Amino acid sequence: MGYTFPFSAIVGQDEMKQALMLACVEPRIGGVLVFGDRGTAKSTAVRALAGLLPEIETFESCPYNSAPGDPPPAGDAKSRGAQVRKPTPVVDLPLGVTEDRVVGALDIEKALRKGEKAFEPGLLARANRGFLYIDEVNLLEDHIVDLLLDVAATGENVVERDGLSVRHPAKFVLVGSGNPEEGELRPQLLDRFGLSVEVETPKNIDDRVEVVRRRDAFERDPDAFCAQWKDAEAELRDAVAAAQKKVTTVDAPEAALRRASEVCLALGADGLRGELTLIRAARARAALDGADAITDDHLRAVAPAALRHRLRRDPLDEAGSSVRIERGLTEAFAA
Repeated sequence: MGYTFPFSAIVGQDEMKQALMLACVEPRIGGVLVFGDRGTAKSTAVRALAGLLPEIETFESCPYNSAPGDPPPAGDAKSRGAQVRKPTPVVDLPLGVTEDRVVGALDIEKALRKGEKAFEPGLLARANRGFLYIDEVNLLEDHIVDLLLDVAATGENVVERDGLSVRHPAKFVLVGSGNPEEGELRPQLLDRFGLSVEVETPKNIDDRVEVVRRRDAFERDPDAFCAQWKDAEAELRDAVAAAQKKVTTVDAPEAALRRASEVCLALGADGLRGELTLIRAARARAALDGADAITDDHLRAVAPAALRHRLRRDPLDEAGSSVRIERGLTEAFAA
């Protein structure tokens, strides 16, 4: 049996954990980018997400995770089997992956053995209604990036090749991680991430010791370690499920909308996507807190992640994005 390090057992990295939970609550935020040092629990946190997500209603043999009531994908009306509940998918997209593996292709084995022309769904089908995770996303080949941008924009994967014509839903939350020292992310893909967080190696001795202690305990006896964190995981899972039900009812009052615009103006954020993401993320934060409306506290809590990657470059300001965000927030909230 494989074990996954519990999300709740990760030490520190609060902004990253918050961003991932917000994406669980409100998928329309548009995905999460986690950039930072190696060995700072980026991949561990993403893979632990599966333990926080409620199960989805789908069909036993449906490779697309279709919801009950959804029609079969055009061009691939396979038998779906009985209606069942399955874990929300969290799918890894590895570097070096082929385009066929991502979008799906002709099922060669079936074609050779039975002479049938059938579609073998790819990773985009598996990730539908779940999460698609790309480690070292800044090293992903350009043609795969272009493909992901197209599908992320439409929520649909269209395959026209080898005499096949298949169209199926591919709505997923994109999560990417990487180390900025190994290369920058293309601006087109960067803009597709709703939230961007930076993680650093812990500087506090106590935190470093606690990280090592927990990782060592997990590796020596994963069964006992996961049992120890079982209640904390259940508490987080219940909080996410409750927030998912509440999020659409959280109000965004006029004052919150104005404050979001003031913050974006103070920071010089490009376009209006910053405000939209800021409101969506603040609404998810409010839902997690059990609040009925967005307040300044919710906006302030999510603004760094929602706006960090949307700042205009200023050649006269050499301060990092986090410093500029904090300065802008202080200015906007003092008004």
